[in-house]
Amino acid sequence: MADAVPLVVVAAVAAVGNWLAVARGNTRLEYVCKPLTLAALIGAALLLDPDDGAVRAWFVVALVLSLAGDVFLMLPRDLFVPGLASFLLAHLAYIAGLAVDGTEAGWLIAGAVVVGVVAVVVGRRILGAVRRGDEPELLPPVAVYILVISAMVVTALGTAEPLAIAGAALFYLSDALIAWNRFVQPLAFAPVAIMVTYHLAQAALVLSLA
Repeated sequence: MADAVPLVVVAAVAAVGNWLAVARGNTRLEYVCKPLTLAALIGAALLLDPDDGAVRAWFVVALVLSLAGDVFLMLPRDLFVPGLASFLLAHLAYIAGLAVDGTEAGWLIAGAVVVGVVAVVVGRRILGAVRRGDEPELLPPVAVYILVISAMVVTALGTAEPLAIAGAALFYLSDALIAWNRFVQPLAFAPVAIMVTYHLAQAALVLSLA
């Protein structure tokens, strides 16, 4: 863990820089801090020593895919679909890593119930807004994405590992904010809140390796 601390600090500083950049509309600073945050977390993950190296390998794959998604969503062009695809694959990698780490049936069942209720309540609003909006062609990929990230949160709950659960839940919140802000109703606080919850999510998932 000690070897990873400097990179965790770099990630924290870069994340705060990105939050300030988003709040102030400083694109140049965002282009530096956003990818740097994930790059530092990737480095930290590589230096951590979990009980099973396969868990770390899957998490690193998830982080690399997340970095690709960050770049797609950061660019001035509308690359929402490539970004969505990158994060969908990242969640599948996280599911694989969390499953390798081991899950408990009771926690999985409880997680499925809780996440199912949230997915129905929030997901219905989002999917309904997509269907009625200007981009109805996004309905299938958004629906699949909701299913996959919900499965990731359920798997994290199944591990009964507090940091993994916190990271997955924050990831779900971050992505729900993205969808709500884009498809349901613009929220003034969303851009900053999305990045804060996202970076805290990734950090918690990485630290769960320790």
